Amino acid sequence: MIANKILEILHTHVPASAAEYCFNLWKTSPFELKLSKSRQTKVGDFTSRRSKSHPRITLNNDLNPYLFLTTYVHEVAHLRVFLRYGNRVDPHGEEWKSAFVDLLIPLLWENIFPEEILHELRRHMVNPKASSFADTKLTEAFRLYDKSKTHAAVLSQLPEGSTFHLQGKYFKKGKLRRTRVLCKELKSKKDYLVPADALVTNVQLSLL
Repeated sequence: MIANKILEILHTHVPASAAEYCFNLWKTSPFELKLSKSRQTKVGDFTSRRSKSHPRITLNNDLNPYLFLTTYVHEVAHLRVFLRYGNRVDPHGEEWKSAFVDLLIPLLWENIFPEEILHELRRHMVNPKASSFADTKLTEAFRLYDKSKTHAAVLSQLPEGSTFHLQGKYFKKGKLRRTRVLCKELKSKKDYLVPADALVTNVQLSLL
């Protein structure tokens, strides 16, 4: 039954030409695969739980097929590293980079990814980052295929001082701090660190 469930998720969320490959990754090293509601701070994660027989991978359920596929492979690479090294290595160190490259390279073909994403992915895989969103060009290529990209903007592309809506609250954009932006929630006046590549709506650009 669990195999059928995995197949159902994959056929629904990844490009059809990649589903069998992804299923074989699962069969080689089985894990619990869960879909999550949209999360602003991450699109997927891997956790190893000692109390359970299988590790768990969660993926946001609203990702476009190409980002879902890349994130799936990203997390499976974490699983492979964990099975070999446990927690003894850096989560996104050389061991993970090697595993991620090895697992994704067989998918880098025109029958799986559209040209815009394929070009950026091939470049990105020379030295993959911990998060694909740290690669602005790759992020922009993925977002060309988002299901609901209208009326949304990427936080990092807004000028400082702009106001925007995110998760039911309104914020004012402040200073960039590495991969996050210090933003002030307008009602409470509290400061929040928001991912620089978060999608935000109801934008009012600063005139400064």
